[in-house]
This record gives sequence, structure tokens and C-alpha cells, in this order.
Amino acid sequence: MTDRIREFLRTRREDGPCVVVDLDVVRTNYLSFARALPDTRVFYAVKANPDAAILTALEELGSSFDCASTGEIDMVLATGAGADRISFGNTIKKERDIERAFKLGVRLFAVDSYEEVEKIARVAPGAKVFCRILCDGAGAEWPLSRKFGCEPEMAADVLEHAHRLGLAAYGVSFHVGSQQKNVHAWDGALASAAAIFRACAERGISLSMVNLGGGFPTRYLQDVPGAISYGEAIFASLRRHFGNAIPETIMEPGRGMVGNAGLIETEVVLISKKSEQDAMRWVYLDIGKFGGLAETMDEAIRYPLRTPRDGDDTAPCVLAGPTCDSADVMYEKTPVELPLSLSIGDKIIIEACGAYTTTYSAVAFNGFPPLKSYVI
Repeated sequence: MTDRIREFLRTRREDGPCVVVDLDVVRTNYLSFARALPDTRVFYAVKANPDAAILTALEELGSSFDCASTGEIDMVLATGAGADRISFGNTIKKERDIERAFKLGVRLFAVDSYEEVEKIARVAPGAKVFCRILCDGAGAEWPLSRKFGCEPEMAADVLEHAHRLGLAAYGVSFHVGSQQKNVHAWDGALASAAAIFRACAERGISLSMVNLGGGFPTRYLQDVPGAISYGEAIFASLRRHFGNAIPETIMEPGRGMVGNAGLIETEVVLISKKSEQDAMRWVYLDIGKFGGLAETMDEAIRYPLRTPRDGDDTAPCVLAGPTCDSADVMYEKTPVELPLSLSIGDKIIIEACGAYTTTYSAVAFNGFPPLKSYVI
């Protein structure tokens, strides 16, 4: 917790659970990424936290932006950033949204299929496209599914199809899985990218760019490597697979940009047991999966917890949210250790909540308001 957040929480008016993000931490994270790979353009993944203050601060630092929708494109343009600093990185786009983005000046689009290429060719003539490939997410705490990307062997055909339809076949992208703690996870994907570059060159198509994606982690319960370690490992892989002909590169940090910049303050609503003989306490908070903690699904992301009674004797607890939905349980398979002295009404700090909390917060599910957000 930064001093700025501590002071904000000390003086704020009580209004339920909230997430508080310190912009100074976001700025420091951006500069760390920029220094780690100085020849790589940073495209902040807006979906991680689209707060206008965060987008404005990053725009002022010179960041570019990875957008998943026209709504996110509008948010970025509102900061004064030019459309040349936007990538429409979702591979699943309505044709009318592609057309609108193109009219707004966006020229960089992600694809992973022939059909998506054809949509872009119809309404965004001459645009640049990069093909996303499937990637092994081993080592990630939140591995991505097969929803996005094509098999690497198909990518050259997709890019050739784009070329033949008058689009600029620009490059290759991948994502090694969110919260990726293995700094070498990019190596295999870069080997695949280099093979696609060669296959396209044999067809007379010169690719220019590799999108390194996201996956850069934030610290939860365990330490994670710093940005410089990722930069060194990725650059070594680029040299290994591309030699002296290193392509233009971009990266899309989201969690790694804002995750450690924010925390959530929440209140204990109830502490109870399921039977007289049960030793396991159930601790219910005024926030749960539907209030912004969706990434506790399958207990994938385990957030650090701080209480006003830290230092007292602890025992394992099940941690759950307040809604009338049986799925609203954060940690049960692996209970959390909380003080035996914890009481109803105590405030708990959930750390490293700057990413994927406000954007996962439901709109009035069970009548609970969306998670309040403060950026300071």
C-alpha cells in the first residue's frame, strides 16, 4: 500500500467496497516496460483497467493502446491520442465495428481466420493486419484457451489471403498466458513467428512486426521477475530466432501495468460455521466474484489479504462474497489463513487489485452496485 492510498482510505467517506489505484505506480510500471525493451512499442491493454485517468496518464507518457472494442477506441481517442496509436486487437469483431474503427483512423487490426480477413478487406481496404497464433500457456496462472488464435501452420495462409485481398500482411502475434512467471515462455512462440516470417517470404510477402502480447505478471502472493528480466530473455530469443533481422516489436502489458497499482478495501459482513462441530469458518465479504473478483474463478488468482488483526493467531477460512449465488465463493478448495480474532465489520485490504476488477464488476447483480473506483 502506498502512502497516497493509505491517506486516501483514512479520509474517504464510507461508501462500500472500492478499488483505489495510485497513478504514480502506473507511471513507474510504464517506464519499466519502456526501459526493459527500449525498441518495442508499448500498447497498453485497455481492458485491464480503462479508467480515463489511467489512459490519460499513459497517453502523456507516449503509450499506444490495445483495444478490444469500439468503446475502448473511443476512450483512447478521448485522451487526445491519435488513431495511429491504436491496435484493434480483438480477433472477433463485427464488420460494422471494423468499418467504424477504420473511419476513425485505426489502421492496425488482429485476425486469426480467413473469415475475419474478409470482413476487414470489405470495409477497411489497405489496413494492416497481424495474425494471432495459438501458443502454449505453460507457466501462466491464467492460461488462455483456444478461443483466440490459429495453429501456427495456418498463419502464413491467412496472411497470404489478406495480401491477395489488398490488405497489408503486417506480422504475427501471440499471447503466452496471463500472469506468466516464466521469462522464457516467449521463446517457443518466437520460434513459430520466425518460421511464419520465412514461409511468407517464400511467397513474396515481407512481414514486419511481431506482437509479443501480454502476460507480464504482477505480484500477488509470490514474487515475480522484474520487467528487465523479461526484456533480456525476450531479446535473447529474438536474436536466436531472427538473427540480425530483428523485426519491429510491440507488447501489450495490462496486468503488469496496473495490477500492483491498486487495492480493494472491503468489509467483513459475516463470520459463521456450517455446524456446531465444524472447525472451518466461513468469512463473507461485501465484495465477491460478481463485484470485481472474477479472477478468483477456480482459485486461479490468489490475492494477498491484509487485516487490522494481522499478527494474531490464524486458522483456515473459506472466503466468500455477499450475493445470493452459490458460485460466489472465492477460496474454498485451498482456504485462506485469517486471524481468529477477525470480527464482523473489520476492514480487509485485498492487494494487487488494479487490473481486471472494475471491468469484471457486474452491473447491479443482486442489486449490489458496481465496484467504486478511485484513481489518485
